[in-house]
Amino acid sequence: MRNDDERLRPVDLARLAGISTQQVRNYEEAGVLPPAARTASGYRTFTDAHRRALLTYRALLRGYGPVTAAGIMRAVHTGDVPAALALVDAAHAALHEERTALRATSEALETLTEAPPAELPPAGLRIGEVAALLGVRTSALRVWEAAGLITPERERGTRYRVYRPADVRDARLIHTLRRSHYLFDQIRPVLDGLRREGSSASLRAAIAARGEQLTARTRTMLSAAGLLHDYLEHVEGVTG
Repeated sequence: MRNDDERLRPVDLARLAGISTQQVRNYEEAGVLPPAARTASGYRTFTDAHRRALLTYRALLRGYGPVTAAGIMRAVHTGDVPAALALVDAAHAALHEERTALRATSEALETLTEAPPAELPPAGLRIGEVAALLGVRTSALRVWEAAGLITPERERGTRYRVYRPADVRDARLIHTLRRSHYLFDQIRPVLDGLRREGSSASLRAAIAARGEQLTARTRTMLSAAGLLHDYLEHVEGVTG
């Protein structure tokens, strides 16, 4: 069993985490590690508490990213545990939002599969025709356009809106997702993904890959959160 009072050198911590001794010094100066004691000659000396902090931070770094991980550790070391936990909550909430957007995209793709686009005349459709096709009011299409979700062309001279096949597809997706109570900010990334990937098949593959990435990140975050819990127990046991 490791002695909590055992003195460790910067190089000991560096080897433990596979980083440079300068990074260890930088971590301490940034508040990621608790303040280190100094010898009479000015050298830093670390303890098991610093080892725990370093391992916790490196785990948080992998799951939460450098900004959030550093913020969590600094909050812990200044005694503001609620602020540290708020950062953890915010990171998990952001991940949840990303999953929600991904689910919206998947549902939208099912709409595309179940309702293939109708044959459109070469000249496209006018706004009233699109509204009738989807079963919505023309005012809804104007609201979606004002929000930047669709951008139909305009005829020269008359300035009438002209909806091409891609515009009708996008309008169908928006209509479906709005009926499922998705907000515009949740719909926008769905449309962006479809336009970026170029086809529903490509987007479906991208969704599957992103879903796997989110699952891996969730596991990494859970593992890091476990280490953070243990570190908080240690800190509160020492200061309590």
